[in-house]
Amino acid sequence: MEMEQLLSMGFPSELAAQALAATGGKSTVKATEWILSQTSHPHPNNSPNGSSFQQPKLDRFFHFPSSKPKQEPSSPSNSPTQITTAPPPPPPPPPLPHHQLLSTQTPPPSKRPKVFAPSPPSNPRNHTISNDEPLSERMRPRTIDDVIGQDLLLSQNSLLRSAMRCNRIPSIILWGPPGTGKTSIARAIVTSANSQGSSSYRFVSLSAVTCGVKDVRDAFEDARKFKLKNTKRTVLFLDEVHRFNKSQQDSFLPVIEDGTIVFIGATTENPSFHLVTPLLSRCRVLTLSPLKPHHVQTILMRAVNDPDKGLSKSLGSLGVDVSEDAVEFLSTNCDGDARVALNALEISAATAAARVGSEGDLRLASVALDDAKEALQSKHLAYDRAGEEHYNLISALHKSMRGSDADASIYWLVRMLEGGEQPLYIARRLVRFASEDVGLADPLALNQAVACYQACHFLGMPECNVILAQCVAYLALAPKSISVYRAMGAAQKVVRESVGQNEGVPLHLRNAPTKLMKELGYGKDYIYTPDNPTANQSFLPPSLQGYKFLDWPASNADNG
Repeated sequence: MEMEQLLSMGFPSELAAQALAATGGKSTVKATEWILSQTSHPHPNNSPNGSSFQQPKLDRFFHFPSSKPKQEPSSPSNSPTQITTAPPPPPPPPPLPHHQLLSTQTPPPSKRPKVFAPSPPSNPRNHTISNDEPLSERMRPRTIDDVIGQDLLLSQNSLLRSAMRCNRIPSIILWGPPGTGKTSIARAIVTSANSQGSSSYRFVSLSAVTCGVKDVRDAFEDARKFKLKNTKRTVLFLDEVHRFNKSQQDSFLPVIEDGTIVFIGATTENPSFHLVTPLLSRCRVLTLSPLKPHHVQTILMRAVNDPDKGLSKSLGSLGVDVSEDAVEFLSTNCDGDARVALNALEISAATAAARVGSEGDLRLASVALDDAKEALQSKHLAYDRAGEEHYNLISALHKSMRGSDADASIYWLVRMLEGGEQPLYIARRLVRFASEDVGLADPLALNQAVACYQACHFLGMPECNVILAQCVAYLALAPKSISVYRAMGAAQKVVRESVGQNEGVPLHLRNAPTKLMKELGYGKDYIYTPDNPTANQSFLPPSLQGYKFLDWPASNADNG
């Protein structure tokens, strides 16, 4: 080991062996000092082959305290034992301090600098993305004034504007469809509030998808320490807040109350269904509107024309030109989701860039309508089988059939199927509709709905789609009657309002399978109706004699 260390310092093997033999061979430091003492008084016998080691190699490891730098002999004649067989070595790197050598003993190996190939000239056939962030992330609005499509929420007299002017950001819940700017608005609120003159807030972002209670508690503790140290509050933004369960949501209540944090939650689901009441009582719920096509078009054109963080940033040195048809197609078919539109635009530009070079020496990527269609593939549908949109669409289907609009009914049916709804769920709703809304006006409607359910169960998607459409059309065009539905409601009201006071079954309506029951009067005076169809017999309790629940035939044909 000692021999290897001496050789790595540049000593000749013969001299290193002599040094180790003279010092006992157990200490690299002592061997090095012995070599230095010998080199200060050179003697021809010190080197059996009459050659000396080259001092410049040692300068990498030692620093001599002498005020004069050591000078090399001016000519070979001054040192008869030195034989020059090669050109002098290149200038050595700066020497290390002597104490560093003694503390480490093993000198660090000299590192070769990495050699990078020069960047190839720009080739239109090979364009790389110059920024790893997707276009939708780069184009986030930085201030409230940059937000597009939420004019009602962010008007000059709105709650948020007034709060920012007063430097008092309230705790809020931002509720809206995907891609409408919830996260961007949360960030812009803090930026705009801090730009009013005093930086009073810091922004911390979490996602309920990836974090747990520990992460949230750590954020609370950091917010407390930050407030004590800097007298500034923390705006804690929690995306997808509806993903947290009740106990996780409850953990926010104390820190909102004592002012440790300003809470901003973002959700795509109805807060009334997915957020606990105590949290809602401490926050203002602000609803974001879906973006209109002209809003999305403005966002897309901003991305096309922005030289710093826009579409051109994704293509490096390559220019880009986007046709109006492509922009219109994306803005119309993204279902109000600006993120979907921007990502599709970026993919369209990448597709167009791949063509550059194969069509000559063009330096401009032209995004055409076909590129946009290929990037979007199909119309984006906002649908969540477990969320509010699920209930919105089934409600639209039900009301369209009730209104006898077969065209609208089929449209909403297709919306649900294309969004991924289970056909058996729709079929169950049709069975209910056949009895609730068609009822006695067309008793065969129930048979149609049950047959539809069975067929969907046998076939599944996509073969059962036409069966669902047939049943939906039948129910929409069938005559309607809600007499049975209303009769059920009226009877339920009477029974529920008479809890604890409901009368017993009249004796003549009771069954009498035993002799004792007959002796008690069960079944007495009952008239067998098939034998006496005209007999006047009461079947309601005495207090409800003459009460009418079912209006059939309907007295009002329109209301059924």
